[in-house]
Amino acid sequence: MTGPSGQSGSAEPAELSGQGIVVTGAGRGIGAALARAFAAAGARVVVNDLDADAAHAVAKELGGTAVPGDAASAEGLAALVGRARAELGEIDVWCANAGVAPVGGADAPAAAWAGAWEVNVMAHVRAADLLLPRWLERGHGRFLATVSAAGLLTMLGSAPYAVSKHGALAFAEWLSATYRHRGVRVHALCPQGVRTDMLASTGAVGAALLAPTALDPADVAEATLAALREERFLILPHPETAEYYRVRATEPDRWIAGMNRLQQSLEEGGAL
Repeated sequence: MTGPSGQSGSAEPAELSGQGIVVTGAGRGIGAALARAFAAAGARVVVNDLDADAAHAVAKELGGTAVPGDAASAEGLAALVGRARAELGEIDVWCANAGVAPVGGADAPAAAWAGAWEVNVMAHVRAADLLLPRWLERGHGRFLATVSAAGLLTMLGSAPYAVSKHGALAFAEWLSATYRHRGVRVHALCPQGVRTDMLASTGAVGAALLAPTALDPADVAEATLAALREERFLILPHPETAEYYRVRATEPDRWIAGMNRLQQSLEEGGAL
């Protein structure tokens, strides 16, 4: 048994050719870019999205399979997993990419909090519950969670998003710590701004905080595949996130004071 900083279990670098991969929320944005990158690497891809037309368009482009539907509810996930297994034989990689980003703070509607929790956290939990029995029996499986840098840091202007993304990171860490030695590999994808519809929906806050350093979805997908091949848990397409995370962990008062100054500047500029 190894200590907290050690590693147990072993794995060869991820070989994606021929793998059966499911990407949720893959009709556009990061999900579509991941699906394209996996297909280009030789994987067999199932494209899931609530938007059926978008799912079918991406799947047609890739030569993959579209399975539209809800990737958060227990019923929707059971249907998605069942159909994906029928198409792929086995699910080798699950990309829990679908997410929502409601705005607001403690005063955000209860439905916004519930929706963020269901899609950003419980969808991951429910998928893992369905996938783990076969992965543990086979001795291998891979879970990729699109967490966002908000899960490492925070997101001003959106308490439901920040809180639920912290939960997504916590669950990914727990999965890895619990099942790594049994062949289950887990990755947390934590970009800052990415040029997607979700970023556009954040309005003035996103424009001020995220847009200046936003990446194209294809850049995020490229960083993700590199991290999978190197077996890295934490995927940081924006490398500076690591330093922000270090300061948050080691100098929390400095970190919070800096974020509060940023909050004040957003308020003064009319973004909040």
